[in-house]
Amino acid sequence: MSGYFEPVGGPGGGAAVALDEVEISILRSLATQLLELIGPGPGGESDDPLDALFAEGPSEPPGDPALARLFPDAYGAPGAAGDEESARKSAEFRRFTEGDLRARKREDLLALVRSLDSVAAEAREAGPAGGAVLTLGAEDSRRWLVALNDLRLTIGSRLGIEDEDTGEKLFELPDDDPMKPLVMAYFWLGGLQESLVETLMP
Repeated sequence: MSGYFEPVGGPGGGAAVALDEVEISILRSLATQLLELIGPGPGGESDDPLDALFAEGPSEPPGDPALARLFPDAYGAPGAAGDEESARKSAEFRRFTEGDLRARKREDLLALVRSLDSVAAEAREAGPAGGAVLTLGAEDSRRWLVALNDLRLTIGSRLGIEDEDTGEKLFELPDDDPMKPLVMAYFWLGGLQESLVETLMP
């Protein structure tokens, strides 16, 4: 294992990656922070499925730039001025879909956290020189792919990355820059994401 995903059982059949204790901790921390940012479901913390079924979502875009990137307007760019009809359609679409979209993103992140927890003890026992091999089935591979993308979008928003050129410039920051660890996490997640995409290709 090279530290990136490799196919298991043929194309689209699953993926495996070797992760050490530090990598597991970083991934878990990032996922947990994003779960907190996304917040609870449309029914709050209620266990009653009817609460979520009949709950309506917000009609306005999120104020947080990272959330605005994860939950963009259906019509027009996030925060961009548009005509009243597009704004009305976006608000209506958001009201009936954002709750479900948030719930799906939470489930994908929770799947990532659960799979990390399943190998955390093995990685701890292996120590700094070792690690654990995490093996994902096809469904969890797809969940991881969405979660990794959401994590990258969130970090990219925090770093102000708008295009590839911006990212490359941030990569050249000196090691003592306080933003450097977040920049390195952004590129590391990109490598994981790209390698996972390759395992899912037919």
